[in-house]
Amino acid sequence: MQHTRKHLELLSPAKNADFGIEAINHGADAVYIGGPAFSARAKATNEIADIERLARHAHKFNAKVFVAFNTIFHDNELEGAQQLLWQMYEAGADALIIQDMGLLEMDLPPIQLHASTQTDIRTVEKAVFLDQVGFSQIVLAREMDLQTIRQIAAQTSCNLEYFIHGALCVAFSGQCFISHAHTGRSANRGECSQECRLPYTLEDQKGRIIGKDKHFLSLKDNDQSANLRALIEAGVSSFKIEGRYKDLPYVKNATAYYRQLLDEILEEMPQYAKSSAGQITYTFTPQPEKTFNRSATDYFTHGRQADIGAFDTPKFAGEELGKVSKVGKDFIDVATDIELHNGDGVCFFDVHKELVGLRANTIQRLDRHAQRIIPNEMPEGVTRNMTVYRNRDQAFMRLLEKDSATRRIAVDMMLRETRDGFALTVTDEDGFTAHAECVAEKQIAQNVEKAEATLRENLGKLGNTDFAVNSIRLETTQSWFVPASLINSLRRDAMEQLAEIRRMGYQRPPQRKPAEPPAIYPVDTLSYLANVYNHKARAFYERQGVKLIAAAYEANEELDEVPLMITKHCLRFSHGLCPKEAKGVIGVQGTVTAEPMTLISGNDRYTLKFDCKPCEMHVMGKIRKHILQIPQPQPIQFFSKRPAAA
Repeated sequence: MQHTRKHLELLSPAKNADFGIEAINHGADAVYIGGPAFSARAKATNEIADIERLARHAHKFNAKVFVAFNTIFHDNELEGAQQLLWQMYEAGADALIIQDMGLLEMDLPPIQLHASTQTDIRTVEKAVFLDQVGFSQIVLAREMDLQTIRQIAAQTSCNLEYFIHGALCVAFSGQCFISHAHTGRSANRGECSQECRLPYTLEDQKGRIIGKDKHFLSLKDNDQSANLRALIEAGVSSFKIEGRYKDLPYVKNATAYYRQLLDEILEEMPQYAKSSAGQITYTFTPQPEKTFNRSATDYFTHGRQADIGAFDTPKFAGEELGKVSKVGKDFIDVATDIELHNGDGVCFFDVHKELVGLRANTIQRLDRHAQRIIPNEMPEGVTRNMTVYRNRDQAFMRLLEKDSATRRIAVDMMLRETRDGFALTVTDEDGFTAHAECVAEKQIAQNVEKAEATLRENLGKLGNTDFAVNSIRLETTQSWFVPASLINSLRRDAMEQLAEIRRMGYQRPPQRKPAEPPAIYPVDTLSYLANVYNHKARAFYERQGVKLIAAAYEANEELDEVPLMITKHCLRFSHGLCPKEAKGVIGVQGTVTAEPMTLISGNDRYTLKFDCKPCEMHVMGKIRKHILQIPQPQPIQFFSKRPAAA
């Protein structure tokens, strides 16, 4: 009995088409990219032609392109959104990543739908519901642990996607309204102002300062590299790298790193298979710590743990080098065994705990354990015994700025003689086959070994194509001398055919149909937290049995103090003040109680309430009055080959 192997997918970010192409070249099985509008990263937009170019490249390797279409829509944007999603389908997109359930009430093309992380999938019930309404893939909450993932996998049939690398939003995705409340820039509309990365002062219930000017809502970056096998066994099949705002070296480095880790696992676990074609060779050794990160945490995969915050700075400090041993007029001596390079970026925390950076113009080796940094400009505040970090390794970056990976599809070649010439059959690793023949006068080779070696050499000259030879078989009655020009022509014909056959043979993943009878939503009442912003979304939930539906926060109807951010991150826990963990313990501020704390930023004060049963922290606040004056969104017009009403 033959069993179908489950496919694993490495999913990489694409700020633009060029980044997406490089992600594919460096080993991604799929990439996610924003279109012209309605992406949760509003500053990473792309034209339809860019999506088409990216899809054309990705599909050569059986890789996929997912378009992030994951904002919530105002009523007067729905028509433009529908036209745009058809355009993206026509451009070759394989799936739409969506948040707004109103889209499910529209005339959709036959494209796969993926539930965005913005849909806030942190319970089994929510995952089961999204599975039943027709989503092919759902992005699980970053906060989800292995036990919950296993439960979801056991009760759903869709693919489970999980973030494995990159920045962590402190709030549950889709449940953060602090940006809109303060600036009118909504995270659910792709315009997050990143209030979570600001410095705050933390007070206890009696006004005593617990911490001052710290980035209390800023988290370390996600790193699940040690948990990949456990995630696979729990049921995850799509492994997502965060970063549509990140630079190209980050995308190349992270993609290559996880490609190699997953390939090792695939060799050990034959019941799983790669979901795209081609083998990759690299000109560098992936080192994720050398591109942007805020240190590393695996967050809640194994349950709550201490030290997940990046409270000192939301910036990239980099790798620790060593201590400052001497400060001169125009140099800094550092005790370190790490090899530094001219052009390196170096930084340190000054007396105010602010990260100060400098560029190393020249590096001088003093001895085996010390180097002299001559910066482009001497910074203020550097003193002996300070710890110094490197956040830009110039030599490593230069490798990544060049062409740093090659992806090739393996082919097997068979050359045989025909009655009046020769025929070449090529078969690639996916089973696609092409065939070319030529008429030729046959000449017996005088030097058998040389003739066969030359024949193999000429057949293997695949140059800058997307293919590489795996094997060459010669099926001839005897050794023939075949002119190089004839073999080159035969090979070119066969490979061009194969490329076209692969292009024609690519099949986009099918759209799933919703369950019948329609699924019932787990609850019958929805608050502003459900992000219902248009009449179609309201109709969707009504059809799924919901009776009371509040408007989205962005509709400016929630004027009272409400949770502006709901997070699993707990400032009580991180300061050793958790009642669950420290019952009866006398803490630094006295006996631990259940009273709230306060976060302060300038004139803004946020009460922190702690819901201990689900183990959540709520950042409470109101919408600023001036936000109410912001005009409603205007209709956006798009033009499609397909009529809007079709």
